[in-house]
Amino acid sequence: MTGYEALLIGGRSGVGKSTVGWEVSALLEEAGVPHCVLDGDYLGHVSPAPPDDPHRAALTERNLAAVWSNFTALGHRRLVYTNTASVLEDGLFRRALGGGSLRLVRVLLTASDETAAARLARRETGTRLAHHIRRSRDAARLLEAQAPPGTVRVATDGRRVREIAREVVGVAGW
Repeated sequence: MTGYEALLIGGRSGVGKSTVGWEVSALLEEAGVPHCVLDGDYLGHVSPAPPDDPHRAALTERNLAAVWSNFTALGHRRLVYTNTASVLEDGLFRRALGGGSLRLVRVLLTASDETAAARLARRETGTRLAHHIRRSRDAARLLEAQAPPGTVRVATDGRRVREIAREVVGVAGW
């Protein structure tokens, strides 16, 4: 393999991005495929938040570049990255991960409104459930409309995590 590869797993809240990302990692470990895993939510989450969204995006990019530098210093060339809008952010990844020799594989996990709401209801136990369901629905519409050509959609409704992860690894060709 030459260059770097990033498997971007995106999708609405409640679709299973983090769970699938960790299961992809387990499959890769079992197969002896070197890789690293990052949940993008943690790279830009600060409180108080930067004054506007471009600053949060810049913070995420700087943190991604720093962490990736540490991973590549250990010889890693493959990244599994989960985040809602990751499939829309080519520029961020090309800048943070080294541009020219980077292969991006975009997977958009999908789920029905009902499935996502049920999953969120199991996860969100506070007063913000309705807000999260609304944001999830809006994100699904945006991602479907704006996902670039070549983005592979993988349905998660009624499927086991391992089965979904196998499909995602197959898309990456790893």
